[in-house]
Amino acid sequence: MRDITISTTNGLDNLEAKVSSTTTNDDEDVNLFENYIETPSSEHVKSIEEDEPLLRENPSRYVLFPIKYHDIWKFYKRALASIWTCEEVDLANDMKDWLRLTPDEQYFIKHVLAFFAASDGIVGENLVEKFSGEVQVPEARCFYGFQIAIENIHSEMYSLLIDTYIKDPRERDILFNAIATLPYVKKKADWAIRWMNDKIPFAERLVAFACVEGIFFSGSFASIFWLRERGVMPGLTFSNELISRDEGLHTDFACLLFEHMVHKPSVARIEEILRDAVNIEIEFLTDALPCS
Repeated sequence: MRDITISTTNGLDNLEAKVSSTTTNDDEDVNLFENYIETPSSEHVKSIEEDEPLLRENPSRYVLFPIKYHDIWKFYKRALASIWTCEEVDLANDMKDWLRLTPDEQYFIKHVLAFFAASDGIVGENLVEKFSGEVQVPEARCFYGFQIAIENIHSEMYSLLIDTYIKDPRERDILFNAIATLPYVKKKADWAIRWMNDKIPFAERLVAFACVEGIFFSGSFASIFWLRERGVMPGLTFSNELISRDEGLHTDFACLLFEHMVHKPSVARIEEILRDAVNIEIEFLTDALPCS
């Protein structure tokens, strides 16, 4: 058993998980997740959430003003001020640096990009299909609407990076379909997708997706920042700065909404979710690093 401390940066400083972790096999991980979703009946969850200010039916949700949740509105304005597009990222000088990376370094970056390319689509789908419809507060819906747009930009950016660096069509196809082709990417994706189940209380799902954007992304961001310290891959590292800033804001926003929840999960429940996310991230980084 070992103590693992994960501290995240660039807007994620407030999210720190210190947990004791053990290595588990796939069956144990599935059982662990099944324990998580032993939640109250859907009717009970619905009755509780009808009492939540953010979730209960709001006949005024179609009109934005007057602003009621000023803290949530400020987050939307912060997000709006950080808009960027893929056209701002110059990849022209990256290829010469890419060819100088060692095979192990290329391997790791490929698999990091493969995970990112899939994960932003999962986050976006959860926002479109679940969160943005469940939350009845227009200020939060403004933030989610913008987050959906920025997740699309992230997805496009990661796809462009793979398309730029990987010239072999077969290898490129493997990376674009990483959820099906790379087991440790699939494991992270499956974990996130399972937490889209709306039979699970909203507050728990909020914690889980904060883990996706705050824990699942952090190690991969750090690996690309390591390249920046070496002064290589300027396009990749610049896009990483922009995306990590965005994801930090998204994680902080999830924490803000959690503060507004009346019926919060127990501390033990939150620690379970965090611990499971940390264990999966440790496994991903270990498998994606060929030198480990």
